[in-house]
Amino acid sequence: MALVIGGVYVLVARRDVIWGIVLIVLGLLVGPGGVSLFNV
Repeated sequence: MALVIGGVYVLVARRDVIWGIVLIVLGLLVGPGGVSLFNV
């Protein structure tokens, strides 16, 4: 979840679209409990 929030912050505050998207995607892949989609 922190990665998603960080990604949104990067998008809004720093206007760094690429890093923001990367952080949001990584955050969604990892998931809220630290469980990766790859381990399901």
